Formats: sequence, structure tokens, C-alpha cells
Amino acid sequence: MKNDYDHFKFTPSVWIVPLFLVLGIWTVFLAEDYFNLHWTSHGIYPRTWSGLQGVLWSPFLHDDINHILNNTLPLFILTTALIYFYRAISLKVLGYGIVFSGLITWIIGRESYHIGASGLIYVLVSFIFFKGMMTQYYRLMALSLTVVLLYGGMIWYVFPEVDPKISWEGHLGGFLSGLLFAFLFKTPDYVSEFRYDWEHPDFDPESDPFMRRFDENGNFVNIPKPEEIWVEYEEELGSMIRPTQINYIYKNNED
Repeated sequence: MKNDYDHFKFTPSVWIVPLFLVLGIWTVFLAEDYFNLHWTSHGIYPRTWSGLQGVLWSPFLHDDINHILNNTLPLFILTTALIYFYRAISLKVLGYGIVFSGLITWIIGRESYHIGASGLIYVLVSFIFFKGMMTQYYRLMALSLTVVLLYGGMIWYVFPEVDPKISWEGHLGGFLSGLLFAFLFKTPDYVSEFRYDWEHPDFDPESDPFMRRFDENGNFVNIPKPEEIWVEYEEELGSMIRPTQINYIYKNNED
């Protein structure tokens, strides 16, 4: 088991990967708009062999400027959080998330083209929330609660008829994929670095000189005398200082 500093490190990949992902969807959108192309047919069309290509292409296709704007910031923020806090499995979550959410959409979707990165966004929201709560580690649980605070309202859009214009099937596929990954992908045991003796799980208050000055109600009692403080200080200081050996070499004037 390792401490926080072995797992949570800010490196260029934390922001470079999300940036390239966002640039990728914007490049496709601007190219489609500038050259007057129509790539919607490359999206997911459920239960057709030609529609399977959309499993890979649909996250990069968007209908209009509002569609891509709504997906850009959540995609960047959630991908950044994923890589920073779950670096070892981040690429698995992204790669398999695109595939699994797309396949679920292909199986259960309505007979229409399903496009957009929202399915992947639901993968990230679902995975980060459930995985953080499962680890029972305070930093990751705090991240889970932050995700709920920012994006908890998205849960309503996995249900049919909430908004007929959106692909609730893609959202549901992403949500289920993230939940599945939270169970399948293992993370290490996170351990905080102990800075004080009382943080250790085997800490015994009865053996600590300072804690012995308090009664069972937390009242400060048995105030030490000055000479007792000096003895305790000498004992603690003596355990920190190692004896030093000094060697002298004598030479006569002729040498």
C-alpha cells in the first residue's frame, strides 16, 4: 500500500488528454460545418450492421452548436478528474466506455441516428461516483460528492419521455457502463501518510505522556511539574540523538 503522493500526481497528461479529446470533437464539428458535410449517418443506428460504425464515431459527431457546447465543458472536467484520480485505469474507462455505451445504445435504441459525446459523459459521471463511494477513501468520496453536486441532475435524462429530442438510450448505456466498470476495474488501497503518532491505527493513548494528562471526560488534569516536563523532554530528545564518536590523531612537530 502506498500513500497519496504515489497515486495523485499532476502531470501534463492530466490536461493534455482531455484537451485533445475536446479538440477532436470540435475539429470534426467545424470540418462538417465548413465543408457542408453530413456525417450524422455515421452515428449509431440501432440493430443494423451499418449502424455499428457509430459505436466508435458517434462521440465525435454533434448536431448543432448548442449540442457540442453542452458536452464540451463536462467532458473536459470529468476526463481531467478521471486521469488525475484514476490514472492507472483512466484509458480503460475511456476506451471501453465508448464501446460499451455505444453497444448498449445500438441494442436498445430507437430507430434513429444517435450521436454526441453525452454517452461518454454519463460513463464518467457514473464511474467516478460509484468508484469513489466503493473505495471508502475520503478524497475519492469527496470527488464523488462533487460530481453529484455538479452533475446529479443528469440522472433524469436516463429515463424515456423526459425529453424526446435527446438519446436517453445513450445516457442509460453510459450510466450502466460506468457502474459496471466501478465493479470490474480494481484500484489500489489508498493510505494517507501518517504525520502524527495519534493518526496510527495502533496508537495507545495510555502510553502517551500528553494524553495521560486528560481524564475520561477530556478535562486537563494532573498538571506536570516543571522538573517532570524536563525529564520527558530529555527522554524524547535522547531517542532522537545518536551518540557521536570523535577520533583524534596526534602528530609531532617533525611530521
